[in-house]
Amino acid sequence: MSRAFVKEPDGEQLGDDLPERPRSSYTNYVTPQGLAQLQRRVRELSAQKEALIGNDDLGARQQLKQVERDLHYYEERVQSAVVVQPEAQSDDKVRFGSTVEVLDSDGQTLRFTIVGEDEADATHEKISWMSPLARALLEAQVGDVVTWKRPVGDKELEVVAIRRG
Repeated sequence: MSRAFVKEPDGEQLGDDLPERPRSSYTNYVTPQGLAQLQRRVRELSAQKEALIGNDDLGARQQLKQVERDLHYYEERVQSAVVVQPEAQSDDKVRFGSTVEVLDSDGQTLRFTIVGEDEADATHEKISWMSPLARALLEAQVGDVVTWKRPVGDKELEVVAIRRG
């Protein structure tokens, strides 16, 4: 068949093939701050959607599709959230919401807070509870040495302090 008879999108048409955001198969544990972040994001996206509705500009219509996709994702994350209250847990073991201070084999002190997947932010020392580092630390106690399995090689970490959130 000749390509001359195949209709190509001319820029005025929007494809409906914008993929959904990937969904995690794990329980959506969040801290109270994480739930607030998710709710704030829903409000921001809802406001963006309202501002874009009715704008017939091609760019605005494409942006609206992205905003609607993201809004759907964050609304689902809020609905599926299981809030864990870090202050209701003891400091004897590393748990979800704990801030953990560790000493690595080079003598460097590192600090991490174990949070939900959507809250994770390495620049603020927040790691997902499903990350290899968090998995190594969960249930450890002060004085325990855990092995952090990394692609560049395993690293031994000694737990030196545990605080609730």
